[in-house]
Amino acid sequence: MQTLTTDILVVGGGTGGTAAAIQAARRGAQTILVSEFPWLGGMLTSAGVSAPDGNELAAFQTGIWGAFLQELRRRQPEGLDHAWVSFFTYDPRVGAEIFADWVRKLPNLQWITGRSPLEVLKQSDRVTGVRFADLTVQAKITLDGTELGDLLSLAEVPHRWGWEYQSEWGEPSAPVTPNELTQRYPVQAPTWVVIMQDFGEGADVPLIPAPPIRQTERFEDAWTNYGADKFLNYGRLPGNRFMINWPQNGNDYAEGVGRLGQSALSKQAFLWEARWHTQRFARFIQAKLGRRYGLAEDIFPKDGKELAGGAYALHPYYRESRRLRGLVTVIEQDILPLTEGQVAPLPMNEQGEVEAIALGNYANDHHYPGCEFPLKPKSIRWGGRWTGTPFTLPYRCLIPATMDGLMVCEKNISVSHIANGATRLQPVVLGIGQAAGMAAALCVEQNCQPRVLPVRPLQEALLNEPTAPAAVIPLFNLLPSHPEWLTWQRRYLEHPEAYPIDGDCPLADVSADTVTFGLSGSLQELSGQFERKDEQNYGFTAIAPLAFANQIFSLVTLEPKANQQLAAYKTGQFIRVRGKLNLAGSWLLVETSETITKAIP
Repeated sequence: MQTLTTDILVVGGGTGGTAAAIQAARRGAQTILVSEFPWLGGMLTSAGVSAPDGNELAAFQTGIWGAFLQELRRRQPEGLDHAWVSFFTYDPRVGAEIFADWVRKLPNLQWITGRSPLEVLKQSDRVTGVRFADLTVQAKITLDGTELGDLLSLAEVPHRWGWEYQSEWGEPSAPVTPNELTQRYPVQAPTWVVIMQDFGEGADVPLIPAPPIRQTERFEDAWTNYGADKFLNYGRLPGNRFMINWPQNGNDYAEGVGRLGQSALSKQAFLWEARWHTQRFARFIQAKLGRRYGLAEDIFPKDGKELAGGAYALHPYYRESRRLRGLVTVIEQDILPLTEGQVAPLPMNEQGEVEAIALGNYANDHHYPGCEFPLKPKSIRWGGRWTGTPFTLPYRCLIPATMDGLMVCEKNISVSHIANGATRLQPVVLGIGQAAGMAAALCVEQNCQPRVLPVRPLQEALLNEPTAPAAVIPLFNLLPSHPEWLTWQRRYLEHPEAYPIDGDCPLADVSADTVTFGLSGSLQELSGQFERKDEQNYGFTAIAPLAFANQIFSLVTLEPKANQQLAAYKTGQFIRVRGKLNLAGSWLLVETSETITKAIP
């Protein structure tokens, strides 16, 4: 048995664990990352969800999340705007290469693959390391970046699994008492993603085989209200490939989902069933749409067990895991907008300090197959489309209430079941991981435990991170490239009472912004007539160039300056817009616009 010693140990190479290890090493800490799978990135790569949701506005593309998008744009010449479920879709192999390359550039970061934790080593109430099958790693700080919060279970750290009721925190969307839904689905449904491909008209690709065990099918109405084209374009990727992660009578799977928190054999049985369920859905798609559609067999490395690899992701897209009982728990009220506002309240500690260390803005979204579960809405309109109320996560939701030497950095933060529907998304978890990795490195530098690390130096370290500075205060109209970005981030950390409920800081000149990352792929310049359908809902009838004459598009934007411009136009005005056409969503993603006289085709 080999024994290694390090400053920081990150267990799990998922979205949060990868970000945590990279950030800790960039700060200078000796770091070991131990992953189960040969790809890093979790939801973004090995789980196949290469159509991330949330933090899409340009002002929220910061930190490792923003750097990841920038690198995707550089490496994927076809651009990222292919689907209608997300503004960013990419080949998962490209995402895995980015994370692997970032890790390889860090000489103080050792990445070990193919291991799962077997035992958490403790001295009294402090974690000191983790034992794997052929390896023990001792560390000053250990981070749980596993997909299901495995270290919480192994170390017997108090944690939650399942629902909480209104009596716990008064969450408006929580059920009052247990019911059939809460008993059948203790956690949200995972999805085993498969990548399919259109091999072209006339192709006769191999028939997707039936799984060995028949399962109850519910696929007949999968795209009834959408149509086949819209269904496929939901997760369209470059190369005529499609990410199949479809919630409407699709490949979400949750029969006996509680087994994920039980024995290894019970978990394995659930995984096979979930994988076969997706295989049956892929077979159904092929039967309905034709043999031009088949499996994209060259995407994921194969595991040798026929469970994963090829067209099938390396593991399911887990939407929920064990959740830490931390020093602070994020609840639904923490992610909902302030009264008459467009942002959630900033998290505060007992000393009156803002605790924010990561931000998100996704709508609260829960998945239970065949069930409708209404949630208190937190969506708003901005940039011509629906987006979500921005919220922030407090530092103390990463820290166990009763255990030292340990932090969490994944979906396993201290959060309620209800609020997890908004905190679980890929960009948020990258931010969680970056903050946890930075905090762990600062603890090593200061020779202290996470619970006593002051939050203000952590925030400063994130804001001033040389490679990927991360915002901690959500502001719609302030891009990281703006010369006053750091000033306003600090302003609201120091004076939270001044934080504007509409999320716009009082900039004298938004045009001082430059486009932080810009759009990728070919940009179009179109002239035409503007239509204001209603508040933040814009139409555009193209006149020129002739190739687009009389075509109608929605106008949407992620840029604050373009948002202001679109909000000022009146129906009937002629404008020129420059941006990226997305035919899957029938929208033009606007980068800049201006008024003109009537366009000449």
